[in-house]
Amino acid sequence: MRRIAVLSLHTSPLAQPGTGDGGGMNVYVRELTAALARSGVSCDVFTRAWSPDLPAMVDVEPGLRVHHVPAGPLAAMPKEALPAVVDEFTAGVLSQMTSLSSEEPFTSVHANYWLSGLSGHVIKHELNLPLVCTFHTLDRVKAESMPEEVEADMPHRRAEAEASIIECSDAVLASCSVEADQIASLYGADPERIRIVPLGVDHAFFGPGHRPQARRALGLPLGGRLLLFVGRIQPLKCADAAVETLAELSEQGGTKTAEPYRLVVVGGPSGPHGEKALQGLRDLADARGVSDRVHFIDPQPHELLSSYYRAADVCIVPSRSESFGLVALESAACGTPVVASAVGGLTTLVDHGRTGFLVEDPTPGRYAAAVRRVFDEPLVAERLSTASVLRARGYTWRAAAGALLDLHDELGSSRLVECR
Repeated sequence: MRRIAVLSLHTSPLAQPGTGDGGGMNVYVRELTAALARSGVSCDVFTRAWSPDLPAMVDVEPGLRVHHVPAGPLAAMPKEALPAVVDEFTAGVLSQMTSLSSEEPFTSVHANYWLSGLSGHVIKHELNLPLVCTFHTLDRVKAESMPEEVEADMPHRRAEAEASIIECSDAVLASCSVEADQIASLYGADPERIRIVPLGVDHAFFGPGHRPQARRALGLPLGGRLLLFVGRIQPLKCADAAVETLAELSEQGGTKTAEPYRLVVVGGPSGPHGEKALQGLRDLADARGVSDRVHFIDPQPHELLSSYYRAADVCIVPSRSESFGLVALESAACGTPVVASAVGGLTTLVDHGRTGFLVEDPTPGRYAAAVRRVFDEPLVAERLSTASVLRARGYTWRAAAGALLDLHDELGSSRLVECR
């Protein structure tokens, strides 16, 4: 029987995506471990306890448990302060894993993000278990697109820690070929230890629907063209580009049918500059004269996002960096074409001209031109929608779990990678 210890120090799979530091990683840990549990693998997720009201352990479903490990104050902490509690978190996880092993021994450790990787590095050697790491974002990748963010986010230490973790990992998971190439080229990782395991989408929730009915359910205007941005409000996600695009479209007129454009922004502030970014977004909408056509929506439960995707005509994903781009995949699954920046995993998810459009030069004018292409030719939107749904069907959490199980079986019969 396989049993995996899953580390997610800085954010819990039970937390609301789109708030604080919770986003696609929350969804990844929650959905992947659930798929593993349904495949007969026991998964214990260890995350930092951030409130005194949290239970020590939550039974999520058969085979899947989430453990809240005390480390630092029982309160929310900025991600930038969490390196100081890594050692305490590691000791707590080791203690709990040792105790839980009496039920059934653990067979591997799966760390998510570099902070968990620091713990996984220690746990691997203490318990002689293979270590698998998923980084979700990488410091040296961010440095290429947003050097100012890296300077504010623990400069130097993070990149050095990631390099050490990658060197020690028995396998490093990449969500697509672009991320795999980045891990190899920027960190000197052994390509044979990099495995591509794409994320999935829950097609029971994310599927095509009736756009007018979705708008009625959400209380959104039935008329006009609706743009959608989903994500945390932080500089990396570039929600301001979506507002600028709306302004550009409004200045240049609507589609051939002269229908007005509106924008829905779903997400909350995140990171050290989150609140400033959110206020800046509101100020930008005011300055560009489109505040009456921008709807700011608080973060939503993950499964309810499907209604927003169905309500929209186009989903804009203007991120400056994306290892995968789960929003683009979920939008495609709902039949909503995507206009995205041509970066990272988005280039593998969006088939330019077939399921949506990629923007090489990230300016409002370029994004606006791509949005107009969806509507200015007869049947283009319908063709893009159909192709998007077909493409998204190839991505499932069950397939991701199956690939991970094959990897864990392989690691179980091989010698552990040693640190230099």
